[in-house]
Amino acid sequence: MITRERLKREIDNVQDEYLIALYKIIKAFEHSNEFDDFEPREGNHETRQEEWHKFLDKYAGCLADSPIERGDQGNFEQKEELI
Repeated sequence: MITRERLKREIDNVQDEYLIALYKIIKAFEHSNEFDDFEPREGNHETRQEEWHKFLDKYAGCLADSPIERGDQGNFEQKEELI
């Protein structure tokens, strides 16, 4: 189990250039409990897979009005093959 004290000790080992990213991650979880109902559980593969699909159905629905789309990749100059 990870305690707050252990987490605080580990933060001291994080390189300075990653502190902003770490801060943003911490802030994202500070007031969020939307994922509390999804924890991996013991059980057979079908049970875990069913739970995963229910989780996806619940949270992927927020993208229904603006789904993620892969944009045009553009045209790139052909380079000589390296030998």
